[in-house]
Amino acid sequence: MSAAAGRYARAFAEVVMDRELDADATVRELNDFADLVNQSSELRNVLQNPSVEHKQKIKLLDAIIEKMGGSKMLRNFLAVLIDHHRVRQIEEIATQLRHELDARMGIAEADVSSARTLGPAERKDLERKLAQLTGKAIRASYGEDAKLLGGAVVRIGSTIYDGSVLGQLEKIKQQIAGA
Repeated sequence: MSAAAGRYARAFAEVVMDRELDADATVRELNDFADLVNQSSELRNVLQNPSVEHKQKIKLLDAIIEKMGGSKMLRNFLAVLIDHHRVRQIEEIATQLRHELDARMGIAEADVSSARTLGPAERKDLERKLAQLTGKAIRASYGEDAKLLGGAVVRIGSTIYDGSVLGQLEKIKQQIAGA
């Protein structure tokens, strides 16, 4: 992460929290705009080209925001990015914004890998236990990994909770080798 992207994300997060905006909707809007910029080389070239007049860039931004149904706060933030030549960092800023808002709202992201697909009740129970463990609300994403044999592995930030059969077997193997 670049320091600049972090600064812009923190500043926008501050606005979102101060104005009590819908954090999920704001992140979604910013991601939608970032996707648009990434998918259109013409748009990217216009917004990043220093020889294109600032007025033209803002006029184009206004038209896009209107067509997207984007908020005034998003429009203003994107205008700042254009003014400061940071459009090329929009994806990184959007990612950092999500992390910044989650931290401010007490939400932890959990990546869960399990040997099989977890049902809704199992997911809810796991998320409840993780919330108790971390003291934060949990936003979980789920995936399957047949190599785990059974159980699950959960990653929250840099912490890994390994409750898989494969993990237990590895632990036993290390204990035997160490004895």
